[in-house]
Amino acid sequence: MTASLSSSPTRSQSFSVVLAIELWERFGFYGMQGILLLYMVQRLGFDDAQANLLWGTFSAVTYAAPAIGGWIGDALLGSRRTMTMGAAVLAIGYALLGLDLGGQFALFVALAVIALGNGLFKANAANLVRRIYEGDDARIDVAFTIYYMSINVGSTFSLLLTPWLQQHYGWGPPFLVCSAGLVFGLACYAVFRSRLQNIGSAPDFRPVVPRHLAGVLAGVVVALAVMVGILGVPAAGKACVWIAALTIAVIWVLLYRRATPAHRPGLRLAYLLIVQTMLYFVFYQQMVTSLTLFALRDVQSQFTLFGVPLFSMSAGQFQALNPVWIMAASPVLSWLYRAMEERGWNFPIAEKFIVGFSLVALAFLIWWWSAATSTTLVSPWVMFWAYGALSVGELLISALGLAVVARYVPANVGGFMMGSYCVSNGVAMYLGSMMANLAAMGSAVSGGDPSVTLPIYAGLFRTLFLLAVGCTLLFVVCLPFTRRWDAQHRAAQEARHAG
Repeated sequence: MTASLSSSPTRSQSFSVVLAIELWERFGFYGMQGILLLYMVQRLGFDDAQANLLWGTFSAVTYAAPAIGGWIGDALLGSRRTMTMGAAVLAIGYALLGLDLGGQFALFVALAVIALGNGLFKANAANLVRRIYEGDDARIDVAFTIYYMSINVGSTFSLLLTPWLQQHYGWGPPFLVCSAGLVFGLACYAVFRSRLQNIGSAPDFRPVVPRHLAGVLAGVVVALAVMVGILGVPAAGKACVWIAALTIAVIWVLLYRRATPAHRPGLRLAYLLIVQTMLYFVFYQQMVTSLTLFALRDVQSQFTLFGVPLFSMSAGQFQALNPVWIMAASPVLSWLYRAMEERGWNFPIAEKFIVGFSLVALAFLIWWWSAATSTTLVSPWVMFWAYGALSVGELLISALGLAVVARYVPANVGGFMMGSYCVSNGVAMYLGSMMANLAAMGSAVSGGDPSVTLPIYAGLFRTLFLLAVGCTLLFVVCLPFTRRWDAQHRAAQEARHAG
């Protein structure tokens, strides 16, 4: 060969490095998620209410932390350095869980470390993907689709693996495997990091400023202590969640009052759709809380077809049905969107949300019906089909949340709105845990037979079904407003471009 090869890595090569470490990060997080609530209930002796609320507080902190991690990457250490620091912190957090020390304080410390690591990692990994494809809108859509798919590949594998490891080898090994996944991801990054040599935020291309590093490390120690306090004191966690919700609401009002008349229709629409996304996360949170405990107590593990045994799933493994359905449904929805576009049929985001919540209602109708009509263990096929409806609903609601911010929010407040979107979803996850506590049981009841526990879950699922129906009807009523605001937003955009 006579042609010389460029030493500069291609976009695909750079993207593959971020994709690999992201896949292993999601492997670790979802592997932990698959067994953590069961660990709290079965290993540490938490009652349902305590376990649900601790998971809700952890979820809220985990969703809020990337807002700070993104700033550290952009302004102080660089996106690459902050991402790898976050991965290392996550590996430590999962290893602390893997030690299985058996005490509540040890659990709080481990969860605080994981939340902190997630905050350092998530925003910066996504930021690197954006920088790799900066200025190429068509390619960045494809890149984020692949990026989202990698999350589901990693989560499916780990959600199937860690519950199996727990059943066969105890509580410590599956958490250590989660830690090993992060170590492997870091090793891949170390080998191929040169492919990211031209990608990063401004501090990545300068030597580390000692005072910046010292400030970040000091901040990490302080944040760790604060998070342990929030996780360990339920009243503190609850107060922080409500303060965060109130703060976001106040700032939204201030942003709206200061916005120009041309920007206000887009903001109104963004606010409404973000609130709708928040409501979805109340239902989403049930997968880790009430639905996992429902599967533990009241669902058969063995799948059969016409009396022939197929395979079995444990309580934690049922969560893997969510990413499996997402991977199966994503290409179908993508094809459907293209087909509708070719025929000139418009399917706005607001209407996708309505269809999505209809599917959420269907999912909890299936769970309600199964719990209300059974006196013995429920068929696992109930979980299969209900998870399918809930997961397709997720694709129509949650997966479009960031698109809402990008489309309708003015560019000068886009960064803040991205952060507030993440924090608002964290608040919703906490509310979802509070909702799950409608079916919370003490040890005396939880160890009983299905004829006792099924009616309790039936009551929760009925409430969630009615809530989903109410949300759907409310959004239908709001549809004329969303259409008008969308038209006003488009007209304002066209006027700005024409000017």
